[in-house]
Amino acid sequence: MRILLLTSALPYPPHGGGALRTFGILRGLSEAGHELSLVCFHDDSVAVSSTPLVEYCAHIETLPPPERSMSDRLKMLAFSNQPDLAGRLESSAMRDALRRLLNSTTFDMIQFQGLEMAIYLPFVKQAQPAAKLIYDAFNAEYVLQKRIAEVDRGNPRRLHAAVYSTIQAGRIARFERQICALADGVIAVSPEDAESLRPFRHDGKVHLLPNGIFVDDYAQPRQGIDLGDQALVFTGKMDYRPNVDAALWFTESILPQIRRRCPNTKLYIVGQKPHSSLHALGEHEYVEITGWVAEVQPFLQRAAVYVAPLRMGAGTRLKLLEAMASGCAIVATPVAASGLVPEAQAAMKLADSETEFADAVIRLLEAPQQQNELGAAAQTAVRRFYDWSALIPCLLEIHQEIASG
Repeated sequence: MRILLLTSALPYPPHGGGALRTFGILRGLSEAGHELSLVCFHDDSVAVSSTPLVEYCAHIETLPPPERSMSDRLKMLAFSNQPDLAGRLESSAMRDALRRLLNSTTFDMIQFQGLEMAIYLPFVKQAQPAAKLIYDAFNAEYVLQKRIAEVDRGNPRRLHAAVYSTIQAGRIARFERQICALADGVIAVSPEDAESLRPFRHDGKVHLLPNGIFVDDYAQPRQGIDLGDQALVFTGKMDYRPNVDAALWFTESILPQIRRRCPNTKLYIVGQKPHSSLHALGEHEYVEITGWVAEVQPFLQRAAVYVAPLRMGAGTRLKLLEAMASGCAIVATPVAASGLVPEAQAAMKLADSETEFADAVIRLLEAPQQQNELGAAAQTAVRRFYDWSALIPCLLEIHQEIASG
């Protein structure tokens, strides 16, 4: 088939959840023999010609990311019933580029990666009504906003944010309903997300394709870095609200309990664009905020314990898949591990409260052999259920079903 993918950013290097998922899908579809085109926003920080994407795609077109001022966001909040994310990537240049491409090329299938790019789905449907349109939902976004609001309501200093997220949750739910109803097919990344999106479809049909990774890219040893014997690692895009909340909660409420028993413990917060609220954490000698790194593998492979203290989120956390593939012993909240198959959840320690989380980390820090055993079990589980070699056949079946529907 001739397939077009629309993405919010160039999916290479595959850093971050959306890029990791999209890169795996592109590579898998290309290796399956499909002819691919890619249209995305890109800031030219990476030369497209230097990436493997040119091997997978017959056509690649990039456009500068749109700029949106705070006043524009406030106007949308005050004078529109649309969610904030519906205006985040609105671009006349993108619409012009799509118009040209759709006028010159006929596609069998067009896939929208994430809700931010799905704003273009009605426009594309009008331009090529015969093409099958797929919405690939990175999250059930309205559920994510509801969970953010619930956490923020518990903090008096965040009540204003809780009100904002509550408003956004309602608006996003209406927008997601429109997109899911208009698309020919919807793909969710977890059973929980699929269940949340199913009422938005007249036929109740939502396909399931978990997030995946290329496990060998993480299992292969990297050049060593010295993090110490009791290194804790947390990774992610560090201006993303759920990750910021997790880092603050862990550092302020859990890490002090761990250090009372294990005083040599040091936390590494690894990820691009650290939010300003995290800067103060880096003043502690036992916390290092790395910012952007070329690869997360060296940190994951040297971690004594990988921590995922997420209190808000949806979908399947790719950060956990990366940690599992790297052979990490993992302590995670049930929220962080939601969406994973039971075999994967069994290969990590789950803890909900601050004390339970701290105790689970301490027990692993004091038992290196258990770290190794848990890491090996995690690596086995992620290879079986979340390597792209296991997931691409599922995607091909989904595409075939939608194409023939």
